Amino acid sequence: MSGDDNLKVHETRLRTRYGETDQMGIIYHPNYYIYFEMGRTEYLREAGGISYKEMEELGIMLPLTETHCKYRIPAVYDDEILVRTGIKEMTVARIAFSYKLLRTSDGALLAEGETVHAFANRSGRPINIKKHCSNLYSSLYELSKDKEE
Repeated sequence: MSGDDNLKVHETRLRTRYGETDQMGIIYHPNYYIYFEMGRTEYLREAGGISYKEMEELGIMLPLTETHCKYRIPAVYDDEILVRTGIKEMTVARIAFSYKLLRTSDGALLAEGETVHAFANRSGRPINIKKHCSNLYSSLYELSKDKEE
């Protein structure tokens, strides 16, 4: 994820909950993917101008095809976290999001990762998003091209 600092990003703030910790008192690792999802859905709503619910109503699904997370520093109960989400790359068939999770109290990088999603219909069959919904394609594609300006 080096080099993604210039992506047009959306920031989502959240506070970790006690039930998200493990026996060692740190945030259990699968919860980071929930934080990624929260960042992604808010990114689509705010930066992309469409909620994930609206996308589904248009018959557009985003099944996950790849995921990666590099854990840097553990988050603990009651940390306020900033989830920075951006589009890493996009084609007519798929979209990749990048994430950075930072603790707001000291700016420490807790984790960084990415998820890759196919554009699919309700049956799970791949779709060409540009043909299926050209307005959405244009909006998201422009966001993916806002790198390094």
